[in-house]
Amino acid sequence: MNLKIACLQMDIAFGEPDKNYKKAEELIKKAAATNPDIIVLPELWTTGYNLSRLEEIADPAANQTIQFLQKAAKKYQIHFVGGSVANRNDSGVRNTLLIINREGELVCQYSKLHLFKLMDEHLYLEAGSDKGLFSLDNRPFAGVICYDIRFPEWIRAHTSTGAEVLFVVAEWPAQRLSHWRTLSIARAIENQCYVIACNRVGSDPNNQFAGHSMIIDPWGEIIAEAGETEEILSAEIDLDLVKNIRSQIPIFTDRKPEYYN
Repeated sequence: MNLKIACLQMDIAFGEPDKNYKKAEELIKKAAATNPDIIVLPELWTTGYNLSRLEEIADPAANQTIQFLQKAAKKYQIHFVGGSVANRNDSGVRNTLLIINREGELVCQYSKLHLFKLMDEHLYLEAGSDKGLFSLDNRPFAGVICYDIRFPEWIRAHTSTGAEVLFVVAEWPAQRLSHWRTLSIARAIENQCYVIACNRVGSDPNNQFAGHSMIIDPWGEIIAEAGETEEILSAEIDLDLVKNIRSQIPIFTDRKPEYYN
């Protein structure tokens, strides 16, 4: 089964959701013209890392963003790995990944488990607790957010139950670009899965972001990689390759998890 993926490597207006919805709408329209099966957006694409204002600018229950993505999904008949948004609830704000299928149904919400203290996430965000497992077109996928990829045991918790594609949405800083590339490739190799890693570009008052969104196959080969400017990164993936590679080197059946704790 082949799927065409389009990653929206976009710049994000700092703390200005209205501008970001408009930008995303333009990029989605452009990407949809190439007939992808799945469109992917980056982390916190409605607000950027304006953490000190999240109580003011976060999306209550992510409702506005869900409705925005549902409308686009039904209009273009495309699945969305809708990046993550600042999702305000009764107890605080979470950094939540949204999955919408081409029928406009909300398939999954995953809130970032690992909060990045170096960028003060723990001061402004609540951590999630659920896994980011979901299905599209009856195939098993998983989604995680940025810092999560530094925790291989968290990724394995998803792929050990069958996930064939790992979607990573991020605002990864430029000074750690080499880590972004190395970790993304490593997660693909060790989990024998595709990694679709969608990062942002541009800057905010405190950070320059790396771009270099990537589509990586289960051997760790980079199928497509973006640069450091705004662009739509597209490639086609063959999901049958996952099963083929997992049968050649059966790491999942050779695991001995009883010894790992």
